[in-house]
Amino acid sequence: MAHFLVIAASSGIGQATVSLLKQAGHTVWTTARDTSKITPDAILDATDFQAVEAVFKQAGDIDGVVNCSGSLFLKSAHLTSKEQYQAVMDASLTTAFATVRAAGKVMNKGGSVVLISSAAAMEGLSNHEAIAAAKAGILGLTLSAAATYAGQNLRVNAVAPGLTETPMTAALTGNETSRKVSEAMHALGRLGKPEDIARAIVFLLDPANSWITGQVLAVDGGLSRVRPKMKA
Repeated sequence: MAHFLVIAASSGIGQATVSLLKQAGHTVWTTARDTSKITPDAILDATDFQAVEAVFKQAGDIDGVVNCSGSLFLKSAHLTSKEQYQAVMDASLTTAFATVRAAGKVMNKGGSVVLISSAAAMEGLSNHEAIAAAKAGILGLTLSAAATYAGQNLRVNAVAPGLTETPMTAALTGNETSRKVSEAMHALGRLGKPEDIARAIVFLLDPANSWITGQVLAVDGGLSRVRPKMKA
């Protein structure tokens, strides 16, 4: 049995991850921005470096952490304000950096850090400029941090989902037209479920997989790599 920290555990992927970890017999310390969706162990603004570091210490001797913070913002660059851009960067990249920073300072015995990138960071998708920039930053952060902290046995990996059915994506997945278009872009012909992403996160967190670091696992139905046959 291991002990994990899940940041932004109120998100769809966060809740699925917590559920799978507990089903496997692990203990979990959770954070959220508020109590509207879950009752977390700690309220956390995950962009606050000092607050994130404090939560790591409050969580106790953890074996791994996943940061599930993020946002969905689809707009072309010329229509995006500086405030909108900064909000996207803060939600994804700043929180990821704060997580790695705290892990590097607190997890002296090693363990696993899992970050959430996106298929949009590896495949050119229209109107994804801000979120693609943030999620691509997470890819670079993952690789650099994996190199930096390998000496203290701290593994850093990322999961890059395709479009996943969560409350955050409901505006897209709930629209029949946009849903059909999105499904057609994924080679396996369906959108992701939170559990699809959570299973990959749990795999990377698991101490049994302690020889994996610096990897980006695309859990995206083939979106970033595979082009399906066109249907007649």
